[in-house]
Amino acid sequence: MVSLFAGIGGFELAFKKIDVNTTLMCEIDDIAKHVLKQNLPNIPIVDDVCKMKSIPKGTDILCAGFPCQDLSSVGGKLGLSGTRSSLVKEVFRLLQGNKVEWVVFENVSFMLNLNGGEAIKTIVDELEKLRYRWAYRTIDSISFVPQHRCRVYVVASLHHDPRDVILSGESERSYGKVNYQEFNYPIGFYWTEGKHALGLVEDGIPTLKAGSTIGIPSPPAIAFPDGEISSPDIRDAERLQGFPENWTLPAETLSRSSYRWKLVGNAVTVDTVEWIANKILSPQKYDASKDKELHTKKAWPKSAWGLNGIRMESKATLYPSSKARISLTDFLIFPRKPLSLKATIGFDKRLSEGGMHSPAFFQKAIKQHIEFMSK
Repeated sequence: MVSLFAGIGGFELAFKKIDVNTTLMCEIDDIAKHVLKQNLPNIPIVDDVCKMKSIPKGTDILCAGFPCQDLSSVGGKLGLSGTRSSLVKEVFRLLQGNKVEWVVFENVSFMLNLNGGEAIKTIVDELEKLRYRWAYRTIDSISFVPQHRCRVYVVASLHHDPRDVILSGESERSYGKVNYQEFNYPIGFYWTEGKHALGLVEDGIPTLKAGSTIGIPSPPAIAFPDGEISSPDIRDAERLQGFPENWTLPAETLSRSSYRWKLVGNAVTVDTVEWIANKILSPQKYDASKDKELHTKKAWPKSAWGLNGIRMESKATLYPSSKARISLTDFLIFPRKPLSLKATIGFDKRLSEGGMHSPAFFQKAIKQHIEFMSK
């Protein structure tokens, strides 16, 4: 495997778990590169994808979690005209010179909506020009770890059926939906929101973010049934992305410790990629009998596929694995930091001003925490 836009090595770690060797990584961020060098010391690193002349011969799989800043719902929303997300075009330049059997892309789910799905359309158009079969699926990491994180994974192949990799496999249940009547599980939320968005997650945390552009971390908060409201430790945040604890610790030799949150927030979820990697090695037949013709007037669907000039919308859900995952309470192992009085008061104020619908027990828990922290 070769990995472009490697970040802190999520693709590499996932494929390593199933004995697929990474022969080359490409990453431009100096701090991320330092993390890679400390954790994956025997893999060569190239700095700039634009300067790469070719993909090494003998490569079977090419992975590219290309920059999402221009495709995110909270970013500049420039789409592929932005300087960062447009770097995906370099992947196709390299593939024109040396096709590989498997290609895997990862990015934010908002790209299916932004500019009428311009980004995903460009990706599949280019894949088809290169004679690739393709399929993509929006997958929620909460299928594997207690983190609600929806990302689009595109899998393409020259000679195999990518549907049997990314679209087959379904969970019998969804995860994260809050029961408004009972407070039996911890509720994850972002204390920086509340007025216009809430995003409560039952028995999980909302999507780990990269934080602000000036390096201020933005860890989520968790309200526990016993009255505790706190934020997870960075080591648990690493684990919630599928990395071993202290994977990003080397970053502290080059930057402030808060930069670790940015590295973790920008990473792929290792467990999700490992599921895809296993499916590449052991495909599972996909049933396309209920799929329908793809129509993309305003946005692209959450999953779709294209083979032999035919494009179809898939019925695949966000939850591909029926494997039971550990609860958030049992998952977290490091000391948590109580949400500060200032942060809690600010969240409570936004919650009341915005009128966002939330469970009565959740509102009560917020006010009780304010009382507790006041004392």
